[in-house]
Amino acid sequence: MLARANWFRCWKLWLVCLWFVVGIVGCNAGNDTGVDSQATPRFVSLGTAPVGGAFYNVGAALAHALNEGKQVGGWRQATAESTGGSLENFRRLDSGDIQIGMANSSITYFAVRGEGGFEKQYELRSMMTLFPLVAMFVTKQGSGVTTIADLNGKRVAVGPEGAGFEYFVRPILETHGVSYDDLDRTYAGMQQSVGYLQDESVSAAFLGGGLRSPAITSAASTMDVFLVPYGAAERAKLVDTYPSFGEVEVPADTYKGQEEPYAGLNVGSAHLLVRSDADEDFVYHVTKVIYEGREKIAETHGAAKAINAKNVVRNTGTEFHAGAIRYYEEIGIWPDNGAPDDSEP
Repeated sequence: MLARANWFRCWKLWLVCLWFVVGIVGCNAGNDTGVDSQATPRFVSLGTAPVGGAFYNVGAALAHALNEGKQVGGWRQATAESTGGSLENFRRLDSGDIQIGMANSSITYFAVRGEGGFEKQYELRSMMTLFPLVAMFVTKQGSGVTTIADLNGKRVAVGPEGAGFEYFVRPILETHGVSYDDLDRTYAGMQQSVGYLQDESVSAAFLGGGLRSPAITSAASTMDVFLVPYGAAERAKLVDTYPSFGEVEVPADTYKGQEEPYAGLNVGSAHLLVRSDADEDFVYHVTKVIYEGREKIAETHGAAKAINAKNVVRNTGTEFHAGAIRYYEEIGIWPDNGAPDDSEP
């Protein structure tokens, strides 16, 4: 009987020791950096957009930078995921499937407010403004389309279906007196839209990306194109109304046949988003690693050259996360009045 009692006491002591060891290993596994492993995910997923576009290419470079800086941040691995773009990234951030998402700030503007057709208000915060997305309506020379008002009732390629382009195309059109619903809309990606222009399946296409768009470059190399101008008053009104928009000049000769500078519009910057309840230390370290690796990131895609002291804190209409603000204040680039400059980079 005594032997059985001693055996039982030893067995209980062995279990206590085992629990203690497991607890220590669990608390320290993958965390020799001092970063709270409960707050910092081991695996960081960054939602981008379909493969081949600027979002995916820059996102892949961002993920590479995060992997190189994992000892600073405390995560084990970061990956760039190809997604459907802004709208899917909102949903996947909301569900926790990804930790960071790329989006067009003009779409996020409505998502965080629960406006413009969004059925809910997404609790998201901006971490970094990346680069401007410059886009415009492009038509063939001699098509008869010389102003945005001329698009009324015409067949127009307005971007891929479900990508959220309507969140910036709609206000652009309506400010120029054209109803989005009155267009004969065709949904297509950039290169497919160029093909539609070439065979005159559409009267115009909404094309863009960075300051020098591959799609517009491709179109101008195969046909004589005309960059449909924004009205001066209408462009100013759009910039005044929507923080995500900004005036930008496309220099002469950016595209074949473009002899004069084009008064363009930043239709929303690419920016990085996290959930509003994301851990402050995690967001701080992600911001730090990306910003400090910006020169190498820019070698991958020219658009990433806009990751600079002035642009990363630019206000696009979505509140910044406290972790990002903390880092920007630490390095002295956060504006003293707490309101980032909304001018172009």
